[in-house]
Amino acid sequence: MYVRHEIVHNRHVVDNLRQKGARFVEELDEVPQGAVAIFSAHGVAQTVERDAEQRGLDVLDATCPLVTKVHVQGRQYVAAGRTLILIGHAGHPEVEGTIGQIPGKVLLVQSEAEVAHLDLPLDTPLAYVTQTTLSVDDTRGIIDALLRRFTDIVGPDTRDICYATQNRQAAVRELSKEVEVLLVVGATNSSNSNRLREIGSETGVASYLVADGSEVKPEWFANVQTVGITAGASAPEEMVKNVIDALRALGPVSVTTMAGREEKVEFKLPSKLMQPLAAREV
Repeated sequence: MYVRHEIVHNRHVVDNLRQKGARFVEELDEVPQGAVAIFSAHGVAQTVERDAEQRGLDVLDATCPLVTKVHVQGRQYVAAGRTLILIGHAGHPEVEGTIGQIPGKVLLVQSEAEVAHLDLPLDTPLAYVTQTTLSVDDTRGIIDALLRRFTDIVGPDTRDICYATQNRQAAVRELSKEVEVLLVVGATNSSNSNRLREIGSETGVASYLVADGSEVKPEWFANVQTVGITAGASAPEEMVKNVIDALRALGPVSVTTMAGREEKVEFKLPSKLMQPLAAREV
């Protein structure tokens, strides 16, 4: 199996799949004709989908359903004659995939300041969608700036933003009130993991991003009694436990789990995987 780009932004998840035989590539031309190709959770452009079809690849699309929903909404807005604005980070795989899914020009906006520089008449029919791994807090200011400046603009409900991202950011704000040091378990190329560390720092708590327990430094905890631990949306639970074990190696540790919002969202497997499973059950 060949996976185009990191299936999620977490080195341990990628390494685990690589050990099981998955091969990670940057572009589809690295995938042998007729082989199995997996698209990452961030989604891909339509040109990538067409390329896979033309080369006869057996595709498993692992695009997050929340990302797919943004693609559908964007196409609907453009079909209705609106100019589409995408709120997100330039260069992020999800942003590149979303732009490539929209049949028309997409204007990328990364900050409130960029809203003021949009070269559009104030009554231009507009619509906005957002990168799913941004939170309501990340996008609220930009959306408000768009609504103040333009007279004809629509967009989706903020509930369409990734629930995992929003819930973690809200939890970190509460956690930061109770701890002296914050550890965020996640990858350096994970936008939501970096944002969690930034939120901790913004509250005045010493905050560090670590991939696993090997990156924990004893000097961070001199005279510290309370440590908070959270994780990026794609960080596996075993890495959180690994960080706790690293702290235990420094001294006695008592672990308390904060009450948080319960996440009950479940996504179905791709139909190509559901069919073999159903046959096996029979």
